[in-house]
Amino acid sequence: MQALHVLSLTLLSILTANAQTLRPGKCPQPPVQANFDAARYLGKWYEIKKLPAVFQKGECTTATYSLESPGVVGVLNRELLADNTVSVITGYAKAKDPSEPAKLEVTFFEDSPPGNYWVLSTDYEGHSVVYSCTDILGTFHADFAWILSRESTLSEEKLEELYNVFTSNGIDIDGMTVTNQSQELCADMPLWA
Repeated sequence: MQALHVLSLTLLSILTANAQTLRPGKCPQPPVQANFDAARYLGKWYEIKKLPAVFQKGECTTATYSLESPGVVGVLNRELLADNTVSVITGYAKAKDPSEPAKLEVTFFEDSPPGNYWVLSTDYEGHSVVYSCTDILGTFHADFAWILSRESTLSEEKLEELYNVFTSNGIDIDGMTVTNQSQELCADMPLWA
């Protein structure tokens, strides 16, 4: 039992040191977008805000979704790192249960378990509110949250409206950070990387 306690504290220390957002208790179970239509969700999305995550360190972050095959969405994530290199990762997403199409599972590495990608709200043409959560040893959970847009900016009024999607469902977004999408920084990001 003591070894499990030490392992838990070590894991929590590592995640906290890497700016991961940890909360006590199990993951919230917010409602997702009703009648989610993956075909309308395809295309390019700009990351506007996010909860810090160990796997995201850059700016100018975009996600592009494409239809791979029936029921499978291709994922292409790109970000500009501090050293001016572009980080690219590809994967795929599919609904775990076809009766809940807004609850997707995303896989980036063949031998690792998929991560949740729950679309809480989208209008398909302007914004998307995405949430993911991982339970850790039944005592804590790691939150991941994103506000995405079809354009590189969103108004403060719209952001306030989208924050409410999280907070009204018990999701703490106090640590959310802005993703720099400025033309000055992002204009030189190669399209092919």
